[in-house]
Order: sequence, then structure tokens, then C-alpha cells
Amino acid sequence: MTLAELLPSIGCSTEPVLEEGLWPDGTSLNDQGLIIGGLPAAQLAARFGTPCQILDEATVRARARAFTTALPRAEVVFAGKSMPCPEVYRWTRQEGLSLDVSSAGELALAKAANVEPGRIIMHGNVKTAEDLKAALEYGVGRIVVDSLDEIAQLGALATHGQEVMIRVTPGVDAHTHAKIATGVEGQKFGFSLASGAALEAILRVVEQPSLKLVGLHCHIGSQVRHVASYEETVRRMVGLIASCGTRIEQLDLGGGFCAPYLQGEAGFDLAGFAHRITGALNYECAVHRVPPPRLLIEPGRSIVANAGVTLYRVCAVKRSTRTFVAVDGGMSDNPRPALYGARYAVRLVGRGGRPEPVTVVGRHCEAGDVLAENVLLPHDVHAGDLLAVPATGAYHHALASNYNQVGRPPVIAVRDGVARPIVRRETEEDLLRRYL
Repeated sequence: MTLAELLPSIGCSTEPVLEEGLWPDGTSLNDQGLIIGGLPAAQLAARFGTPCQILDEATVRARARAFTTALPRAEVVFAGKSMPCPEVYRWTRQEGLSLDVSSAGELALAKAANVEPGRIIMHGNVKTAEDLKAALEYGVGRIVVDSLDEIAQLGALATHGQEVMIRVTPGVDAHTHAKIATGVEGQKFGFSLASGAALEAILRVVEQPSLKLVGLHCHIGSQVRHVASYEETVRRMVGLIASCGTRIEQLDLGGGFCAPYLQGEAGFDLAGFAHRITGALNYECAVHRVPPPRLLIEPGRSIVANAGVTLYRVCAVKRSTRTFVAVDGGMSDNPRPALYGARYAVRLVGRGGRPEPVTVVGRHCEAGDVLAENVLLPHDVHAGDLLAVPATGAYHHALASNYNQVGRPPVIAVRDGVARPIVRRETEEDLLRRYL
């Protein structure tokens, strides 16, 4: 295989062009290098240090608007776990999106962003008593119940007609990685449709005088590329609605819409999804002679992933049987490659050169601390170089840790040539504050 043939397969380009679809809207290359949100990446790294996560506000807002435009009659709910940050919650709220949270902590961020309680949905396979109490105290609009124990506990805590939805496992294979497949049998989420557990959960909620059943919820996985998987989900969920004997006003199909991470990967077909899902919902409801419920969807990754870029500084290069390029971040700011083999493109900022395949590794004491394997960087890459990794807006800040007691990086919002921290860099003082 020639080098030209190898380039697309390993997610890195040596041409002075950017990989299409991976970077924030408006990102460009000029004589100042890589420009993100109207600012040179080198300038951002010098000002805010590395590693740092850059998040383009205009891209987040544009992706949010794309969903409300494509599905004007649906309720679009931002999956808050994908980028838990009050400022990002404000952006999506201002674009007309509701918000889902899965803990009292995420709810606290929503409160800080002044998200209206009625626009918040709380779900998750385990909600502690503290989570439920926080939701009830704030007046969260809907709570998605995930077990019979939770139904009983919430029924005892609630003092009025708390609106609830029931998480259903529809038994649909989304053809994604096993660790992010949530709609198949045999995993921890929801009530099984096939076993009859979902129907039993509906009856249990109806029996609780303090709860009001308003809808059904499901989620089939993450990085879902095939609209047909959602169509099959609609067919099965409407069948449940028709058989349950009670009015279901809302149907939440969850999110999981794919985002591109490597050159050549396509984004989600949102227009096709909107057309086919609304058609499927109306058809199935007509066949089963039930009123069509209001549709809800929960995009997260597809809104923020490609709005983000992480900047790293090269600390060392080791050449032996392989070339390792070691950077000042790693699995503490991006555990996704270690968790489920996620792959990324990498670009050296500021210059080109004859490319060679390298493995970009992190600073942590784990052999699995690998950020990107077999990516092409200039053969003379050296300590001090700046690397940029696109498609890092989703789940990076959310999953970041303090492994090896390394402080988590800042999140820098950029828009129209202005940069501002929306999450500051974690300091050693922050780390020490928790120790007694």
C-alpha cells in the first residue's frame, strides 16, 4: 500500500487542508496556522497552556438549531452528560432545547444555568435517594424511572402528581460498540419489552397515586449510524403503547446520533431521520389506532463533539521499533481510546513535512494510555511541537479524571475572535482541598 492510499485509513492528512467534517465550523488554515473560532491555535495554547480543550460556541449553537429546524414539532433535549457545563447548558437553552440530567450534580449545573425545572428530564439506571430528592425539590418536570424499586421509592417521596416516563429496553441492536449499546437485552438499562417487564412497570406507575405516567423512554446506543434502527424502535414502542391500556402522551427515542471522528466518516443523516421517523411514527400509530405521542429526542454528542478541539504539547519523542510521540495530557483528559478503542485524527500545528506513522501517547502510568495509533505526523516532530485533536467536545470534560493527580484541563469557549474560559484549569490547590 502506498502512502497516498494509507492516509485516509489512518485519519490524518499531510495536505494543507483540514479533514472535512471533523473540525468546528469555520476552522481554517492560513499563514498563522490553524484558526479556530477566529483565533490561532498557537495563540490559544500560549495564552491558556496545554492541554486545553477548545469549544466553538457558534458550532454548538448551529448544531442545536439544526435539530429544532429538522424536527419543529418535537421536543429536543440536550444530553447534558455529554458536556456538563453551565455555560453550554445556557447556549442550548437559548437555542430552545430542553435538558436531561442523570444526577444531583448535573442538576446543580442546570440550576446554575437557570434552566427552567419544567424543561429538565432526569434519568439514569440508578438514581439515589439524594438524586430523587434534589429533583423533587427543584421541581424537575419529568423523571424517567428505571426499576421497580425506583418506582416505589419515588412514589413514596413524591407528594403530588410527579410526571414520570418509563425507560424501556426495546431489544433493538444499533450495530455499535458493545460498551455503548443500550437497547439490547442483557444490559443494565430499562425494563425489557420482550419479557413483559415494561408492561408491568407501566401498571406499577399507574398504581402510584403520587405519580403521573406521561410517556415512555428508550435509548438504543451511541454512535448510531442507521436510521433504520430508530424506525424499528418506533415500531416496537408504538406496539407497547397500543397494548398498555393507558394514554401515552410522549415518546422519547433518546439520542446516540453519530458524529464523525476520522476522515471519511459521515455525520448523522438528520434530514433523513426527521422524515423517516415522523413517517414511521404516524404510520404505526394509524395502524394501531392510537393517538400519536409527542416525539422527544436527546442529542448530545452530535451537538458538541465536532465543536471541540484539544491542544497538546509534545514532551518527548521515542524512536525504536515504533515512534512514540508523548504529550502533556492523556487518558486523564481522554479515556475513550482506553475504554472502547475510540480513534482520533491528529494534526501538528504550524508546519508540515514528510510524514511518518506514529503513536501518540499520554503521560500516565498505563500501557493503555494511548491517544491515537498509526497517525501521520511530520518525520521531524519533536518536543515543543503543538498537536491538535479534533472531535473532542463530547465526553472528554465529562469523563476526565485526576489519575496520577494530574489536574483536569480548562475548557475555553471561542467565538468570533474572542476566547474565554468556561471551565478553569484545575490546580494542585484544588486537588489538595479534598484531603483531610
